Amino acid sequence: MRFIKGLGWKACFDEDRDYYSAETGGPGAYDLFEISKEIYELLDTENITSGEALRLIHSGRHLYMDVNDKCGPPYTVVLDSDYETLCPWASVSHSGQVWSEELTDAAVELFDSEANNREQRRRKREQR
Repeated sequence: MRFIKGLGWKACFDEDRDYYSAETGGPGAYDLFEISKEIYELLDTENITSGEALRLIHSGRHLYMDVNDKCGPPYTVVLDSDYETLCPWASVSHSGQVWSEELTDAAVELFDSEANNREQRRRKREQR
């Protein structure tokens, strides 16, 4: 596995599976994403700002999020139940109640920011 890091983010290229992923985090938030080769290559430049890196990473497919921002009780949303297999390297945070599959499905269908998870969630819903 090959890693690159920046302020508030870390990206991984798993050469064995030809798979790209990244995590972001800071006070009160942790997120895990599947990213493209193109995003990884853009992250692997010396001139990228942390803001631009985070914007690029967040354009990937959201796999997991943990929120503990003191605006309410902490919660965890598992958008892809395969996140541990996809990203065994990640330092995943767990701080609160995990959303149910039904609530997660509803959020994915409702929020445009999760549109790239809809196909995967619909397939898994059919299997349940």
